[in-house]
Amino acid sequence: MPQTVKLRPYRLADEPAAVGLWQRSWQLAYPQIDFSQRLEWFREHWSGLQLDSRIVVAECETVPDHLAGFVAVSPRTGYLDQIVVAPEMQHRGIGKALIDAAKHLGREGLYLHVNKDNSRAIAFYRKSGFTIAGEDINRRSGAPVYMMTWRPAADLPPEP
Repeated sequence: MPQTVKLRPYRLADEPAAVGLWQRSWQLAYPQIDFSQRLEWFREHWSGLQLDSRIVVAECETVPDHLAGFVAVSPRTGYLDQIVVAPEMQHRGIGKALIDAAKHLGREGLYLHVNKDNSRAIAFYRKSGFTIAGEDINRRSGAPVYMMTWRPAADLPPEP
């Protein structure tokens, strides 16, 4: 992970930046969809995530309060609901650092849903040790998705 980025627990004050980063990242990934129309839904969803999930943010040390990314995992279920890396911060090891943090939160294993047409994300998850375990339909968007899972190896390092 780059020296200018650190991981830390989410704080309520991060919400505006996290919601904005979510919108910006998804808008770039799917320019044909107006994600400003989904902000109300995401804000409600984000509020629910804060109740059941642990959220870790990646922050730029050189630019205080600048979120470089975040990951949200339910330690109870192992569901990785969100992982977002700022487009300008991609390919710097932040996604890997966030996935590693997620693996520590979901030490028994993780699962997630990813759009079938998101080949970049699928390749990232496969590189991170996830495998495709099934198919489904996103109940909100109707998009076909894969369910991907990760199971820890016996030699997973201890939690930091």
